[in-house]
Amino acid sequence: MSVGWLIERLNEQPEASALIWRDRPVSYSALTGQFNRWQGELDRLGITPGRVVGIEGDFSPGAISLLLALIARQAIVVPLTRFAAAHRAEFLEIAEVQDIITFDDQDAWRHTRCTESAVRHPLLRRLLDAKRAGLVLFSSGSTGKSKAALHDFECLLDRFQSRRQRWCTLTFLLLDHIGGINTLFFTLANGGTVVAVRDRDPAEVCRTIAAHHVELLPASPSFLNLLLISEAYRHHDLSSLKRITYGTEVMPESTLRRLHSLLPSVTLQQTYGLSELGILQSKSRDSGSLWVKVGGEGFETRIVDGVLWIRARTAMLGYLNAPSPFDADGWMNTQDEVEVDGEYVRILGRRSEIINVGGQKVYPAEVENVLMQIPNILDATVSGEHNPIMGNIVTARVNLSAPEDLAALKQRIRAFCKDRLPPFKIPVRIQVQQESQVGARLKKIRSYGDTTGVRDGTNPNQSKEIHL
Repeated sequence: MSVGWLIERLNEQPEASALIWRDRPVSYSALTGQFNRWQGELDRLGITPGRVVGIEGDFSPGAISLLLALIARQAIVVPLTRFAAAHRAEFLEIAEVQDIITFDDQDAWRHTRCTESAVRHPLLRRLLDAKRAGLVLFSSGSTGKSKAALHDFECLLDRFQSRRQRWCTLTFLLLDHIGGINTLFFTLANGGTVVAVRDRDPAEVCRTIAAHHVELLPASPSFLNLLLISEAYRHHDLSSLKRITYGTEVMPESTLRRLHSLLPSVTLQQTYGLSELGILQSKSRDSGSLWVKVGGEGFETRIVDGVLWIRARTAMLGYLNAPSPFDADGWMNTQDEVEVDGEYVRILGRRSEIINVGGQKVYPAEVENVLMQIPNILDATVSGEHNPIMGNIVTARVNLSAPEDLAALKQRIRAFCKDRLPPFKIPVRIQVQQESQVGARLKKIRSYGDTTGVRDGTNPNQSKEIHL
């Protein structure tokens, strides 16, 4: 059995809590019991080894036990969440999904047979012929069309066989995200407790931490900024927290500084990973530092022209809908520009997001960090806009905590930035945004076309624009 070692591990402490779901504990024995029952259900449904199966749901007992059962059956699993609803048909076609099992909010499930057609894609066929379980993860598509990364699931799981620290961990990242998969299996493989949340809003996350004595919170910088803005932490006891890990996007230094000041006893650790490679081991220089050491067993790193390249034992087999990003030796250009200080790097931003102003580089995160220190500015998103003279100009969308005269805001932004940024990095155009700039996955939205539910700024009732 491909997950035999993991099932043995789960059976070591049958009465301990494997999962907290809907505020109720689910023991390890209950989870493995559901895993065993799924074997019969899969037989009844005609889901034989090698089928491509979609799981629509979150971290519920049914979805987790089904995931384990499908791995054991050497199926190819395609996790989907409600946030992928707009692209559901496209994703099912790309991954050649043959069956879908959908879970509702009460963990009841239904099965849908999509097709009886045989799998055609050569990469999928390779896994089937090798009788190996697979995993398909779709990128968020924030910089273009979503890509479908195909992994050998058993290879991903192998890295969890080494025993590490046991944590009571909140599942912030979703089941269809490499970080969510990493959180789930790291926690279960080490005998910890996975704590599911009903909603990933700051108040509910804080309530859940307090109610279930969560020790480890994996989150995005955008969520942590929302947490600070909401002040939800003031209404709940977060003393159980020992560690907060953050990744998926660049952390503003001002946000990290405020978080460290607010929770001085909590270790703040930057993480790094990609859907194509898995999650690397990481070590922040200290809780208040954006310098991080990444790598660990199974990973090699190098810096080429200021860009981070990685070669990984857990690398995907390839994309189902795009050319391979790996060179002939298996190295992947992450497109992340970095600064280097000995063994540590500092992530500056994706090369595709860099703004070229008259031949000089502007990293959006650097400007956002300054803007977010200005009183009355809650959030800021910086991007480039084509300019016939300079090539590009720097623009910014900001959220305000209270209405403000636009002329006064213009003067304050210019005065504040003047002493902290060179002139070419100071935003030329500012939009005052009414709605949140954080998407459904609680990451910053860097262009209006990235996702639905964010206004486009063209309607004067939605945003106001000023030139500096």
